[in-house]
Amino acid sequence: MTPTSRFSAILRRSLVLLAVIVAVAATCLTLVARPSLAGAAAEAVGLARPESQFAGWALVAAALSTALATLGAGYAVAHVGSAAIGAIAEKPELFGRVLVLVGLAEGIAIYGLIVSILILNRLG
Repeated sequence: MTPTSRFSAILRRSLVLLAVIVAVAATCLTLVARPSLAGAAAEAVGLARPESQFAGWALVAAALSTALATLGAGYAVAHVGSAAIGAIAEKPELFGRVLVLVGLAEGIAIYGLIVSILILNRLG
């Protein structure tokens, strides 16, 4: 691995981590500064106005479960996909097996979406 590609990989990971930290901090600060925002956000997605004090945190948890699962799935698909292309270039008959592996990596995002749907069902 060349120094330039190593720096690029470190920079890419740092930017993703920074984006996640900023998103979580901004969401938390917004909910703390304006508690009525949780009710407005719940109405925006079609839920009844929640009376619980934890409704805002439930919405944050639903958003984070989807967002982080999608980031993880993207990371997994990037690595599995690049390895899959290399394997198909050498042996084209591996296409079906490789397609299953890429599909398993994409399934991580579906699991995060299911968790967020379950959390939102508890609110409504």
